[in-house]
Amino acid sequence: MSVAGWTPMSGCGAHCLSGDQAPGVGLAVRVGRLVALLVVVLGAAVVSPVLPLLPYRWRARMVRGCARNTLRALGIRWRVRGRLPAHKALVVANHVSWLDIVVILAAGGARLVAKSEVRGWPVVGRIAAYTGAFFVDRSRPRTLPSTVDSVGVALAGGAVVAVFPEGTTSCGEGVGSFRPAFFQAAVASGACVVPLTLTFTANGEPTTQPAFIGEDTLVASLNRVLALRGLSVGLSFGTAIHPAAAASRRTLAWIAGKAVTA
Repeated sequence: MSVAGWTPMSGCGAHCLSGDQAPGVGLAVRVGRLVALLVVVLGAAVVSPVLPLLPYRWRARMVRGCARNTLRALGIRWRVRGRLPAHKALVVANHVSWLDIVVILAAGGARLVAKSEVRGWPVVGRIAAYTGAFFVDRSRPRTLPSTVDSVGVALAGGAVVAVFPEGTTSCGEGVGSFRPAFFQAAVASGACVVPLTLTFTANGEPTTQPAFIGEDTLVASLNRVLALRGLSVGLSFGTAIHPAAAASRRTLAWIAGKAVTA
């Protein structure tokens, strides 16, 4: 399998952002948010040597607090409809932004599946690593089956794992097709699949500005987030899907994708 064939491509790009006139804040507010974010980054750096030594429950609590402080520093509100499962569930969500990772961690104790590049990101990379994230190396497609197996083992042990089955980000105005690979982990482990829909609004109106798409850089995306007024992220957990032992991962991916879109 070629890397190009394995890595999904989104049709979203700069054109998705150009027409979005979301309300902004002044320079003083942006600077204040950036300073607050840097404080969170420094705090994460200070406690990082200690975290691996702590029991998982304590570590998860500190990571959740760090994620919530990150959202608070950026002036982002978040709201949850439904509930993040506490045991043995594969949470499947649409993928819009690097903020998706932060807000899912703020909502609960899920382990994440993320691309390997995320490991090196400030704040987000540290937060993901401390929760026992599974990092997918998209330059080495032959490693995908072993990563799926690792997720299956974690699910069988009772973990909650969150994955973005689109395999790429979009502007948030639609949901791409779900890739079936990680649904095999749910089938093999007997875990339920929980659809999660992420939505971004600014002052109550849908916005594409937080998206991290196309040739976008993390710095450019962060600058847009810092400038947004009234940014809010909605997390809507759907009804759990319980696959039968003989379930098809492709059918399961299709059903879950429809649930997230709805």
